[in-house]
Amino acid sequence: MILVDTSVWIDFLNHASSDYASRLRQLIELNEEICLADIHLTEILQGITHEKIFIDIKQYLLMFPILRPKSLDTYIYAAQISRQCLQKGNPVIKTVDTLIAAMAIEAGVELLHKDKDFDVIARYTPLKIYRINA
Repeated sequence: MILVDTSVWIDFLNHASSDYASRLRQLIELNEEICLADIHLTEILQGITHEKIFIDIKQYLLMFPILRPKSLDTYIYAAQISRQCLQKGNPVIKTVDTLIAAMAIEAGVELLHKDKDFDVIARYTPLKIYRINA
């Protein structure tokens, strides 16, 4: 299964012509198993100002599996990821990225993203990155 990060979903939903949006479109057309995290749902929906579009996109996104933290241990693991990157001299700027990484690692899924924090995290953890030119 492939966990798709917010920035890729936003490109896709805005019909952007990025390589990431194209790959997500292709994955959906091929019925590949993709999912999003609960926090992705919030991040995507919070920026939508029109009610009809909000409802339509919410319904669309809810068709995909939603990953959630398994327990408080997920949050502790996210803190450990952040500390590990900091100790290596590469601090992760966004706390939410460490939580997403922790959920992806726990679930054993690959992450499709456009955020350099995840590449940093992957250097020091078992986070698997889905490469679009693979």
